[in-house]
This record gives sequence, structure tokens and C-alpha cells, in this order.
Amino acid sequence: MVSKKIKEVFTLGIWKDNPVYRQILGICSALAVTNLMLNSLVMGLGLIFVTAFSELTVSIIRQFTPKHIRMMVQTLIISAYVIIVDILLKAYYPAMSEALGPYVGLIITNCIIMGRCESYAQKNPPLYSFIDGIASGMGYTIVLLIIAFFRELLGFGTLFGFNVMGEAWVSWTLMIMPPGAFFMLGILIWVAYNLFPVDEGGKVKGGATNI
Repeated sequence: MVSKKIKEVFTLGIWKDNPVYRQILGICSALAVTNLMLNSLVMGLGLIFVTAFSELTVSIIRQFTPKHIRMMVQTLIISAYVIIVDILLKAYYPAMSEALGPYVGLIITNCIIMGRCESYAQKNPPLYSFIDGIASGMGYTIVLLIIAFFRELLGFGTLFGFNVMGEAWVSWTLMIMPPGAFFMLGILIWVAYNLFPVDEGGKVKGGATNI
């Protein structure tokens, strides 16, 4: 029973109820950092960490948090974990910290984290909340990496900084510009909605039910 519910949580977070292409959340960073795969990977890992531990913490203290201040408490918790990520990046990976710029700090305002804390962690046990945070973060990261794969490959001819298209490759300038991110995200959403159509109630046809 436990393993089945864990599987459902991962299925919803990564694919059926993906926070980016299904819920259309976290779009700013999804468009801003996806010109390179390494940037997208680091941003995704940071969000997985923050989402998982924020949900875990919110779930642990949910019964002791007054309802009228729970949003402020959640924001404080998220901020603490974002600061940890920011400090670690600046200490051990300063080049990446500079490349990501303000988008690490803006994880605090990412709707994915606040949404999962409020809608899931506030109502579920710590273990499932932690797993839900990992699943939602992984769903976000996978979308970023898919977009970044095509943008970096077509825009620079590289993957993770390694040249894979050869010196003769003519870069698609559009792909490394903001419109390239919009086009790729739009195509990804179109593909996802055609693979998993949504019924009138907002549920994926033939998919798992929301927990």
C-alpha cells in the first residue's frame, strides 16, 4: 500500500500532474535558465532540495501552525532552504552562482514550492510530503532539461558544454534568445496535452487520480 502510494506520488509529480507543462507553474526560471543544460540541471537540483525539505518541514509542524499565519511560516521555511542553496553555490560553485544570478534567490517565490506546501504538505504526513517534493522538483527539472537540450544543441551546437555538432555547425541564434524558450515550452505543452488529454474536470484521462 505504501509503495503504491509512493508510486502514485511520483507519477503525478513527474508526469501526469507535472508542475510546468500541466500546472503552468515556475515558468520564469524555466524560460530564463534553459539556454544551457548545466544551468538547468543545477537549478533543478536546487529546486528539488528546497521543495522536498520545505514540504517535509511544513508537514512536520502543520498541526502546530496557526492557520492565519501559515503562509508566512511557509515562506520563512522556503527562504531558509533557498539561503542554504545560495550559500553552497557561492562557496563551492561561484561560477554557476554568477551564471544563475538572481534566479536562485527567486526560488523563494516559485509557485511550485508554495503550491505544494499549501496543497499537499499541509494535509499529508512528512514522508509522503518529502517524496511529493522530490517528485515535483524532478518534474520541473526534467522539463528544464528537455527544453535546454534543444536550445543548447541548436543554439550552441553543444551539450553540457561539449561540442557535439562539429565546427561546421551554424548556430540557431533564435534558440539562445528568449523567444526560443517560449517556442520550446509551447511545443512541449502541446505534445504533453496530446499524449495525455485532460477531461472537463481537469483530470488526465486514463491517468491516476489526485491524492
